[in-house]
Amino acid sequence: MTHLRKGVNYPSSFTSLKWFNFFVYGTIVLFSSFFQLYLLDVGMNKLEIGAVFSMGALVSIFANPFWAIWTDRYQNIRRIVLLMLIGTLVLSQLMFRANTYEMIYISILLFYFFQGPLFAQSNTMILSYIDGTNYRFRSFRLWGSLGWALIAIAAGLVLDWAGVSILSYLFAGLLCASMLSILALPKLNHTIGMAPMPYRGFSKLIYNPFFLCFILFGILVSIPNTMNTTFMSLYITDLGGSKGMIGLAVFLSSILEVGVFVLCDRFLKRKISVLLGWLALVSALFVLRWWFMADATTALQVVLIQILHCITFGGFFYVGTQLTMLLIPRPYRASGQALYTLTWSGIAGIVGGVLGGWMYQNLGAQSMYQAGVFLTLFGTLGFTFMWLFVNRGGYRPPTEDEEELSHIEIL
Repeated sequence: MTHLRKGVNYPSSFTSLKWFNFFVYGTIVLFSSFFQLYLLDVGMNKLEIGAVFSMGALVSIFANPFWAIWTDRYQNIRRIVLLMLIGTLVLSQLMFRANTYEMIYISILLFYFFQGPLFAQSNTMILSYIDGTNYRFRSFRLWGSLGWALIAIAAGLVLDWAGVSILSYLFAGLLCASMLSILALPKLNHTIGMAPMPYRGFSKLIYNPFFLCFILFGILVSIPNTMNTTFMSLYITDLGGSKGMIGLAVFLSSILEVGVFVLCDRFLKRKISVLLGWLALVSALFVLRWWFMADATTALQVVLIQILHCITFGGFFYVGTQLTMLLIPRPYRASGQALYTLTWSGIAGIVGGVLGGWMYQNLGAQSMYQAGVFLTLFGTLGFTFMWLFVNRGGYRPPTEDEEELSHIEIL
């Protein structure tokens, strides 16, 4: 605790950090789950809405290293996150008040520049505050999941009552609450070690064909998930559901997410063969999920299907992160994690938004989800073949230092 200023009430400081995570996650769920309704209300079609959300994935590719560099240079993560929140607040209000499509696109581009890396920088800030203490990161992550779930269901009810036009005020209120939570935190005199330019090691990864296959199949599984994240709320409304039902769907999709992470952390062995097997299984559950979504005929069915999100997304992200650590030599693991995140939220986000928007606009939501079934099925088969390849002894992790990876058990 020596990193914090003397005389600070430490328990209350960590309580402020938990509330910060609660409000930040609540802010982002408003945008990711309800902003589509606002864009539809101002006259955009499904393809244009998909393009708007694809822009966020594109901007994040450049915004994440930018903010990481400045954080590493100034070693003041608290001030950096506060600046990002202020930028997000200002630009969100410009975005909601733009009166032309051109202004909407410009303000959204700038908005994503501040908002896109907010999760990563917030996690770094939390890890920096709890460094050297007995606090565990997952307890703070739990507050984020609660904020995501509870604010989603509350916002749905409020929007049903007051209309989509009130969304900008809800967004501003939660951002202000996030900033107040940060201002209540003590000064932090250090930031945990970061890799501000993790992309420098990408050239080393292209010589690892096994890892590149892992990334490729991951993209195939991730694209339909992006489609669903972008268009689920519109699908519910098209089937006659209310905004309250959208909030309930988001609540059901996230309320058990932390529990899945905890179970995976406790029971899954860090063995490449085991993790690849689970990744294939989780991907197969994704196939089942999109099949159910394509066959849904009522909004309530869509809402209930979202319960599978806790298992599919939680399991896929956790297992994929662990596999990246095992498939990449230690000096390049930061680059490997950056590439894994880039493909999940970047490349898949760009393709999923545009492709999903075009399919929804021209062929309908059912066809979009049917395409998701086939894309995910190819990814599942790919992971299955990788699992068989490892189990037959055909793979060994590449390394520059054999002793460095000697603790990794392949089979």
